[in-house]
Amino acid sequence: MTVTISRGFANQERAEAAALFWQAFAAKLNKVMGPDERGLAFFETVLNPDFALVARDETGRMLGLAGFKTHEGALAGGSMSDLARVYGWFGAIWRALILSVLERKLNPGVFQMDGIFVAAEARGKGVGTALLDAIKREARNQNMSEVQLDVIDTNPRARALYEREGFQPVGEEQTGPLKYLFGFSSAVKMSWIVRPD
Repeated sequence: MTVTISRGFANQERAEAAALFWQAFAAKLNKVMGPDERGLAFFETVLNPDFALVARDETGRMLGLAGFKTHEGALAGGSMSDLARVYGWFGAIWRALILSVLERKLNPGVFQMDGIFVAAEARGKGVGTALLDAIKREARNQNMSEVQLDVIDTNPRARALYEREGFQPVGEEQTGPLKYLFGFSSAVKMSWIVRPD
């Protein structure tokens, strides 16, 4: 399988991008953003293609995405109004409070990943590695000094991939009682130092 990486996705691909996102993160987000149809509706609206690198096969089919976050925006952004459109204002307020726990502060020189996900049928075929390579190139192109991402304790396969790709653990956060909502107890912050070509 030939994998190509490009920036962004077309408006008509929003549903597909949201389905891949939800497939990857529903276990973590379902209690807060579910049920499935609402989670899908929200992410179909808010996923921002300007902050996505997309892996495709030779037919152009979307295999996976890697998102990133800058001061200009993020792959999985959205406003209180976006939340309210799907969940109502009361639902938007409590969800925004809980989701704020997952927010990561942007630090100067750090290229912050905002999720990476690969279609179930494309896993184990080098798609995740290709996306990480593209993220590293993007960070270098933007003159960043470091790439950071978070990996949860219930996803050892992803952590193994990041370690193979040169990412090192640099910190860990516990979720405390929110582990019952999100389904994981801790998240490890991992870092890859950008070196010149």
